[in-house]
Amino acid sequence: MKPNFSTMTKSELRAYVVAHPNDKAAFHAFVDRFTAEASPETFDIPKSNAEVEEVEMLIRQKLEQLKTS
Repeated sequence: MKPNFSTMTKSELRAYVVAHPNDKAAFHAFVDRFTAEASPETFDIPKSNAEVEEVEMLIRQKLEQLKTS
């Protein structure tokens, strides 16, 4: 009997996929769940050192926000 992937948390589903790498249904459920929750927003590749530094600063700010929330 297969587990109900839709009732699993993201962590449980990830752990199941890692433990059962040949279970294609689990893998598809994993990919469907994570792509459904992904942001559709896209960004251009930084074209200068200043843009790279700006992206790094924004990533650090986001990581700090995640730590405090």
